[in-house]
Amino acid sequence: MMMKKRPFVLSRLSKLIISSSCSFSSVASGLNIALITGSTRTSGPPTVLGPRVNTFIQTTLEERGHTITHIDPKEFTLLQKPAFAYAHHGKAPQELQECQSILQQADAYVCVTPEYNHSPSPALMNVLNHFGSSTFSFKPSAIVTYSAGQWGGTRAGVALRTTLSELGALPVSAMIHIPKAQEVINRDGSIVVTSEANDEEERWQKYCSRTFSQLEWWAVAARNHREVVDPFDESPVFGKAPSQRNAP
Repeated sequence: MMMKKRPFVLSRLSKLIISSSCSFSSVASGLNIALITGSTRTSGPPTVLGPRVNTFIQTTLEERGHTITHIDPKEFTLLQKPAFAYAHHGKAPQELQECQSILQQADAYVCVTPEYNHSPSPALMNVLNHFGSSTFSFKPSAIVTYSAGQWGGTRAGVALRTTLSELGALPVSAMIHIPKAQEVINRDGSIVVTSEANDEEERWQKYCSRTFSQLEWWAVAARNHREVVDPFDESPVFGKAPSQRNAP
């Protein structure tokens, strides 16, 4: 009895798995990550915490071997309409095209936000909402929140999960929350040392590693699978028809 030939996709996947002799850590290094931050304030009160948190997160990711592109809402003009609204009415502004290109080329996303009224910052949402799900789809994301108080922006993180899921940038289960950020991170992005053991940086790195290792796992898996299957074959880019939306 002649056995049927396995489908091409399964064959390619098998080769990817069998031929890989690298450790996961080496495979995971070198991801292209878009760091999208959510603070535009340059003065207080309260104390401006965004820059120090952003620096800490970017440095941590770079030390893990990744290339980071920072999308800073302070440099992002409040535009009149999202990128996809220009499809039939001329070209989108240059900065919008450049930002979209960065997001499309990224392997994963890390969103850093303070908490505004139990929600992500309006600056972060302004950036995200200028682009449709086809820009982010089939890639993972991670959420980092912070605050000057004891909760670390956790409610903003929970609210942001819905938005990222709708965009197709599925958030990993672990999140990073930084309460009393002004007591944890110095202005230069380094960890504040308060104990004789001098182990604060190690403890924070271990805490962040839980989230970032999940992000790396999914980002590598998604990147490898995109080389085998075009995810937009069965889920085409949004145009005008309601059936092309992710949800009603």
